[in-house]
Amino acid sequence: MPLTDTIPTAAPAPRRSGRTATRRRFLMCPPRHFDVTYSINPWMDPTKPVDGSLALAQWTELRNLYEELGHTVETIEPEHGLPDMVFAANGATVVDGRVFGARFRHVERTSEGPAYLRWFAERGYRDVHWPEHINEGEGDYLVVGRRILAGTGFRTDPRSHAEAQEFFGLPVTGLTLVNPEFYHLDTALAVLSEDEIMYYPEAFTPGSRSVLRELFPDAIQATPEDAAVFGLNALSDGRHVLLPDSAVHLKERLRERGFEPIGVDLTELLKAGGSVKCCTLELRD
Repeated sequence: MPLTDTIPTAAPAPRRSGRTATRRRFLMCPPRHFDVTYSINPWMDPTKPVDGSLALAQWTELRNLYEELGHTVETIEPEHGLPDMVFAANGATVVDGRVFGARFRHVERTSEGPAYLRWFAERGYRDVHWPEHINEGEGDYLVVGRRILAGTGFRTDPRSHAEAQEFFGLPVTGLTLVNPEFYHLDTALAVLSEDEIMYYPEAFTPGSRSVLRELFPDAIQATPEDAAVFGLNALSDGRHVLLPDSAVHLKERLRERGFEPIGVDLTELLKAGGSVKCCTLELRD
């Protein structure tokens, strides 16, 4: 069947009972300096005002939700002149206590990479790698079980995929993004468990869609409406899935699979192209 043909919709995967949440440790950065003063993605419009107090209140609610669910949240101090530092997921990728640093594509964010690596070094992490090629942390690297899905197309250099595979010793599967509104992998795909994901097919090339169907034939596919509200910029602990409250179709699909979706309001941070996952870097020690 040609890749351009319509793929028949698969029958819904059976509901899994007894979903179990796994306690996680996260790194977050309070948005005390958050603003939209430049534009490096289609969501950013410097002419639209940003309510800093509201952004901080929404971020605080997300942090509190994590803690109420039993997760540990560490914080990094935000730095002046780095309004996007709130998006901690971009700061690094951490697997088995090994830290693969981030090197940003746009000059406005380049200082974030060293700032995050300093945080890890000051807390005793010894296996820390400053990358040769551009990668934007967990924005484009998502860990599924013992595999890493790696995005490219707008930010991360595809050469960094081999660099990450060599550093972590885990298979890295490249996926190419084609829609600038979904400029990072974590805007178009979310990890739900060690073998489950949800994603928006239209954000990927035909070849990448085929790879995802091969690896995850029962994956939840997002509607354009849910993708447009950043519904895939979500975080799952294996049972609870935190995602934008307006992603109504995804929340229903998650319930059908036995997950417990929790709607979160991060509309102020969405003005810079970020939501739940963007604010959250998982520390896999």
